[in-house]
Amino acid sequence: MGLALLFISVPFLVFGIILSKGKGAALLAGYNTMSEKEKAEYDEMALCKFMGKIMYGVCISVVLSGISEMFGSEVLLVVSIVFLLILIGFALFYTNSGNRFKKKHH
Repeated sequence: MGLALLFISVPFLVFGIILSKGKGAALLAGYNTMSEKEKAEYDEMALCKFMGKIMYGVCISVVLSGISEMFGSEVLLVVSIVFLLILIGFALFYTNSGNRFKKKHH
């Protein structure tokens, strides 16, 4: 199971790399279903870069889970789960407050 988790982390790393380069907005649920008019209101590059960082965090959490399984470390498993929960909470709060990804109209 530990090795499987390490393999599962690879797509998160790949998505993280793609999104960090400001590409792959079509991979973002919600954004990809918006009309072109709605999409024009958002800073696609900033949104992609932020989500890339989140994907790196998810990758790290999955890797930690895999390592914890391989070495039988319950402490590391708890750390990976707590890290993932904090990351998800932060991402939800950050993206849904302050209109951070809306383009600024002057």
